[in-house]
Amino acid sequence: MAIFGSMEPERFFSLRNLGSVAGQTAVIAIAAIGMTFVIISAGIDLSVGSLVALSGIFASQTIAYLFGAGDGFAQAGGGYSAILCIAAGIGVGLLTGLLCGWLTGATITYGKLPPFIVTLGMLEIMRGSALHVANGLPVTGLPEEFAWIGNQNLVVGGVNTYFPYSMFILIPLALLGGFVLKYTVFGTHVYAIGSNEQTAKLCGVNVNRTKIMVYVICGVTTALAGIIQASRLRTGQPSTGVGLELDIIAAVVVGGGSLMGGEGTILGSIVGAFIIRFLRNGCVLVDISPFVQRIIIGLIIIGAVFIDQQRRRLLAAKAQSNR
Repeated sequence: MAIFGSMEPERFFSLRNLGSVAGQTAVIAIAAIGMTFVIISAGIDLSVGSLVALSGIFASQTIAYLFGAGDGFAQAGGGYSAILCIAAGIGVGLLTGLLCGWLTGATITYGKLPPFIVTLGMLEIMRGSALHVANGLPVTGLPEEFAWIGNQNLVVGGVNTYFPYSMFILIPLALLGGFVLKYTVFGTHVYAIGSNEQTAKLCGVNVNRTKIMVYVICGVTTALAGIIQASRLRTGQPSTGVGLELDIIAAVVVGGGSLMGGEGTILGSIVGAFIIRFLRNGCVLVDISPFVQRIIIGLIIIGAVFIDQQRRRLLAAKAQSNR
């Protein structure tokens, strides 16, 4: 931020730009909350980008159908009030995430399959489902009120603060996630499984149930991110979220989460999400090629994991010497 701010101070630190970054970050950060649970438990979920699209499609189709203002299937809609349609669409979108998360977690747990393989397969299944359900076309005919979730800013005394409404979703959700991880038995079990699954079993932790729950949590938060993304785009796009899993996982890793499991915090993941987004935003403002942006993000991910591994080795060596 210091580097980009010194290069483009007026544009980078303007309220408009900071608000825009906050709105864009909300999608990544909300999904990263659920991903934090997964990574702490020593898991991984590569399907989150596809789930963003699938949940957004189901939510958008439900809203368009009930609102009765779209094309094709929406012609049969009943023309219900916009708020009712949006509430129903959000419910369907979240249910989609819950079911997908449960299916992923159950397949990993009871099938005794590597999370990488299962979620890689789910990535293709969910993306194909989103394209099939939408016939490869965007879902239109959504009420204008739906766009408020992802695009509206807080106005105080007639002045636009550029503080996006989506932050009112992110902040309480982050607080809830942080509380669950730090102060509940379930959160302790998640850390225990990620640190040493066999030891957790010997201590009486229901490993199967806990692992399924972390994927359910990830599914629900990712679905919420997908709904907000659809709101930002004002349409349900079956092709949205391609490659988004990179930013979501990177946010957790850059924020201190360990891919080996047992470490990570919600606050760190939120900070990581803002770091990733500010990097992309700053690169755009100073006219750095989008191809170079990908190189920078990739180097940061590798660097973060390298630092984490070095820190673990130092801690292990210190613990060994103390013995």
